[in-house]
Amino acid sequence: MAETRTQELQAQEKKEVTTPAEGTRPGVTFTPAVDIFETETAMTLLADMPGVGNDKLDIDLRENVLTIEGAVEPPESKEEVFIFREYPVGKYYRQFTLSEVIDQSRIEAGLKDGVLRLTLPKVEKAAPRKITVSAG
Repeated sequence: MAETRTQELQAQEKKEVTTPAEGTRPGVTFTPAVDIFETETAMTLLADMPGVGNDKLDIDLRENVLTIEGAVEPPESKEEVFIFREYPVGKYYRQFTLSEVIDQSRIEAGLKDGVLRLTLPKVEKAAPRKITVSAG
């Protein structure tokens, strides 16, 4: 069963230069940590994206590739001047390849407390049934 699970949703490993577009982005790019779990009817992906708001989050699905992008911007205040900064700012970027087991038309997303939750429903299988034979 574990082999099947890894084929249903595959993380694309983060490499030093993943795509030409990412290589041209200024600033820091983070890979959000994820947890993935499943039930009989769906898979759920949790991505840790602290500091990302709904307006700075983009989820894209093209050709079975699910892309998650988000941005963390520095807090701005006209009255305050930074003396010391440890809060990391930059962009989050992660991609996953979906298999035909995932019903792409029913994917749902929610963001709460810096955690992105994607629900990836599985394609419904035909229920077993008895087929009657007619005399013809």
